[in-house]
Amino acid sequence: MSVPESSFHIFAMPDSDMPRYPVFQSAAALCVGVGSFSDPSDLPGLAHFLEHMVFMGSEKYPSENGFDAFLKKHGGSDNASTDCERTIFQFDIQRKNFKEALDRWAQFFICPLMIRDAIDREVEAVDSEYQLAKPSDSHRKEMLFGSLAKPGHPMGKFCWGNAETLKQEPKRMKINVYKRLRAFWKKYYSAHYMTLAVQSKGQENRSHLLCIKNYGLPKPDFSDMLDPFDTTAFSKLYRVVPVGKVHALNITWALPPQEKYYRVKPLHYISWLIGHEGTGSILSVLRKKCWAVALFGGNSETGFDQNTTYSIFSISITLTDEGFQNFYKVTHLVFQYLKMLQTLGPQQRIYEEIQRIEANEFHYQEQIDPIEYVEDICENMQLFPKEDFLTGDQLMFEFNPEVSSSVISAALSLLTPEKANLMLLSPEHEGQCPLREKWFGTQYSMEDIQQEWMEQWTGNLELNADLHLPAENKFIATDFTLKPSDCPDTEFPVRIADSDRGCLWYKKDNKFKIPRAYVRFHLISPVIQQSAKNVVLFDLLVNILGHNLAEPAYEAEVAQLEYKLVAGEHGLVIKVKGFNHKLPLMFHLIIDHLADFSASPDVFSMFAEQLKKTYFNILIKPEKLSKDVRLLILEHSRWSMVDKYQALTAGLTTEELTEFSRSFRAELFAEGLVQGNFSSAESVQFLQYFSKLTAEVPVMFRVVELPQKHHICKVKSLNKGDANSEVTVYYQSGPKALREHTLMELLVMHMEEPCFDFLRTKETLGYHVYPTCRNTSGVLGFSVTVETQATKFNTELVELKIEEFLASFGEKLNALTEEAFNTQVTALVKLKECEDTHLGEEVDRNWAEVVTQQYVFDRLNREIEALKQMTRDELVSWFKEHRGQSSRKLSVHVVGFGAEENDEEGSGEKQEEKGKDEDLRSSAYGEVSKLTFLPASPKVEGAIAIMDIPAFTEGLPLFPYHKILK
Repeated sequence: MSVPESSFHIFAMPDSDMPRYPVFQSAAALCVGVGSFSDPSDLPGLAHFLEHMVFMGSEKYPSENGFDAFLKKHGGSDNASTDCERTIFQFDIQRKNFKEALDRWAQFFICPLMIRDAIDREVEAVDSEYQLAKPSDSHRKEMLFGSLAKPGHPMGKFCWGNAETLKQEPKRMKINVYKRLRAFWKKYYSAHYMTLAVQSKGQENRSHLLCIKNYGLPKPDFSDMLDPFDTTAFSKLYRVVPVGKVHALNITWALPPQEKYYRVKPLHYISWLIGHEGTGSILSVLRKKCWAVALFGGNSETGFDQNTTYSIFSISITLTDEGFQNFYKVTHLVFQYLKMLQTLGPQQRIYEEIQRIEANEFHYQEQIDPIEYVEDICENMQLFPKEDFLTGDQLMFEFNPEVSSSVISAALSLLTPEKANLMLLSPEHEGQCPLREKWFGTQYSMEDIQQEWMEQWTGNLELNADLHLPAENKFIATDFTLKPSDCPDTEFPVRIADSDRGCLWYKKDNKFKIPRAYVRFHLISPVIQQSAKNVVLFDLLVNILGHNLAEPAYEAEVAQLEYKLVAGEHGLVIKVKGFNHKLPLMFHLIIDHLADFSASPDVFSMFAEQLKKTYFNILIKPEKLSKDVRLLILEHSRWSMVDKYQALTAGLTTEELTEFSRSFRAELFAEGLVQGNFSSAESVQFLQYFSKLTAEVPVMFRVVELPQKHHICKVKSLNKGDANSEVTVYYQSGPKALREHTLMELLVMHMEEPCFDFLRTKETLGYHVYPTCRNTSGVLGFSVTVETQATKFNTELVELKIEEFLASFGEKLNALTEEAFNTQVTALVKLKECEDTHLGEEVDRNWAEVVTQQYVFDRLNREIEALKQMTRDELVSWFKEHRGQSSRKLSVHVVGFGAEENDEEGSGEKQEEKGKDEDLRSSAYGEVSKLTFLPASPKVEGAIAIMDIPAFTEGLPLFPYHKILK
């Protein structure tokens, strides 16, 4: 039967009502009101698996990757996600192709193909996604937390699904997954569960999806399953062994569902105060004691944190070593602050201040991409009444002294010590945690909270005198006047100041016309790259500068004056944005703290310790390790993450940091960009803070010219027990011009869908497979990357399959018709012609030119002209040339741990050895003999050990210093 119009909820935005968006892009998103909570008990992960399967072709369009191919051909993209009670699908495409795309997309919900063969293969993609999630401490923590729910509550379900639950166990139990999948789709993918949001031009939007059937069954309802964590096991202390080097304390409460109070937003009000970082806050006191470096409080509003059965309120604190030793005292401070809030009750002044800040932000918000916008709206349609679709998730509507105050007070009253769950993560728990979470293998232990502490918290708790509510915020903007321009309007930034202090680029915003501005500066210094030790000292300087700024700058930050400090490879990048009214105050505050930089011994030790953990946590991620190895080979005189780690563990002093800070500030070249609602005269003032440097400093490394043969570098993953491997096959081109870079972009655009189809859909090598355009300090190349698991494939086989794909792609290119070539060129041209959705996009593009010192602000125009002149033969011959016998090829393999190694790792002797692993020097990275660089295939030049890379690259020629200009 056809669905009645009233059963399918559609929100369409015609052009006249739309916020600014790329002129040629349209987007649609559909939310199905069913998720992992509805998984059958004997098929965990079925909802997530179905989300994958519906996109594998339809009866009308049977090609498995036909929709992706259509999108890629016309400059589009798509995605989907499964939550506890909702599943969302979204796509965007150039507007002229939207009608056809919408029909293709609608068929997935009308009559998906879901053939048996595709089911068997797509299980492997779901399993790879699960394997990639396993090393994530945030995912592991969620699964452990969910396991604490009452038996039978859906929170305890394994929502991810994997090969075991969707293939192996069903086979043993003689469960027909194909039939069950189709039955699940027919039961739940019903029109009356769905909401649709469309952003496009024209009235064609309704017709395609009105064919989705309405099966009329009651919607899954879990609202009667309240208090899932009202168990004796919940209010305990859980000690957890994390994957990364981190000490973290999580204090969590499971409250009754709070979504119905969306107009008051009680948890948002409470989290605003708990997460405050200014004077009088929890974090302020903890920082002064050097016990913590970060604190986050609140509810993420994901399905895990908020659904129809409960709402989470969680406080997560990143502890130092000393903070970890005093975690009970840290918890004590949190309960003191909560008691203060409960005693004082909701404060109308604070509520209205938050309300004013967020109303300003909403009124002058910058538009997000259409695909993100429709995703938000279609989910809001499941949660809020029609009049609040656009605002329900953003605004705090009103403070009613009776109703609002009672709602907030009710939530506050539940945040008590007796109802709290304490989860303490630390590598020091290794060997002390006998329990294992079933699906992610997280090691943990459970114990009662010490009675003496519980008695203190629940008794007459004395308040800490250093804790108090935040003062009135002086940084809230009140002047939203658009300033007249004091110089001729220009399409691109112009250099308005160039002196011994540096140079400044400027562009007045006459397009978006909002009272905001962006200020960005790159403070370049030649001292940073002089040694690995200096690079580490620079990282410490930036981290401690952020620490010193945290408290005085926090009020400005909550008033939407955002700032970011980035330790770039050649200098400090300062980014400030927000309402221009108070923006100079924020910028001056940062520069004043840099000029007066200092670090006490306690703060220095705290951040040296944290930085050591940061380096380690980066290196245990296969994708980060792969990048570090590749760039260490390619970029001359680069300091690797290993070099930095070893320089840090060798020992540094406060005095060395002080001296480095002095030398850094003594030799600075400041290069900036000011864009938005400032006059040129006001903008020049931002440059006046910087000291003199005699010459401009180049900001690129020189790049090694690879020999015309194949080299391979293989390194074992540093995360023992992690099965994830990564293979990147890189082909170097050389220092080429803008035209060649554009041709490579076109090549990669042609390659994306066939790459996905061959390596993921057909070969099922892994969840993430992708080609990439590489611009390494001005030297071009392209690569193909596959993330897989050592328990399924060895990296030599994966590289072989990548080469098979490239060979098959070469054949496809040879057969490419002029019409297909021109279609792809047009799609890429249209993408480059898209207008910016908001001022930030324009700033990002211009800043990329400044920070790389290329200054080709009209790059898009030049690239469009280059594309219009390209030919099919040029594309085909370029690919053949770079894949031929004379190609410069580098393969980097990060090899995960196989099943046998994982079993070995479980032995007591191995666990004891792992427990002693305090730093990388005693781990797999530290001794060359333990690096386990596997031998290369006999057909390949010898494998390279990372410690041998400097010697390997020493004799290779270097490309000349180069930038892509024309």
